[in-house]
Amino acid sequence: MNHYVAGAAVKALREKKGLTQAQLAEILAVSDKAVSKWETGRGLPDISLLGPLAQSLGVSIPELLSGETITNRNRTANILRSKFYACPVCGNTIHATGEAMAACCGITLPPLDPEEPDEAHACSVDYVEDEIFVTISHPMEREHHISFIAYVTMNRVDMVKLYPEGNAEARFFLRGSGQLFWYCNRHGLFSRTVQRKGRKNG
Repeated sequence: MNHYVAGAAVKALREKKGLTQAQLAEILAVSDKAVSKWETGRGLPDISLLGPLAQSLGVSIPELLSGETITNRNRTANILRSKFYACPVCGNTIHATGEAMAACCGITLPPLDPEEPDEAHACSVDYVEDEIFVTISHPMEREHHISFIAYVTMNRVDMVKLYPEGNAEARFFLRGSGQLFWYCNRHGLFSRTVQRKGRKNG
């Protein structure tokens, strides 16, 4: 398959949600011509739009990529077995629901093993109405920074890509208990649990 997102799938999901091309474009802050190109196979959404696009269409990223609704009983287990991969050359981040063969820049990437955060990689979670605000007190320099923060729940994965000179923080809609992951380009992947609202931790 040449396209990582099938245009027919985007069109079918958009129509199922009752959205016009213009309405979907407005949600994603792109032009309706861009949406039209995606649906006709004359263009592809930027990789950074996969999460917002899937959310707007009411599906998970794996469902969007496969063009099929996942209805098997193992969907929850698959999401909770999420694996992350990071390219040491370009900094690209890859997510998979379970073990996968991942490669980038000609390198086969091993799955990252999450560790308990130490003091230098501590994560703070604040609950603000129906959202969680995640902050990590960490340098954000080109040579040493947090490159992403991800929030994994039973039925979806939300990831925020971070860049040097920015802030190591992210805001997510609270979807219940789950797991936070964040990646330091020098020291690896860290993780902690997030409780549903009313059971704050950390």
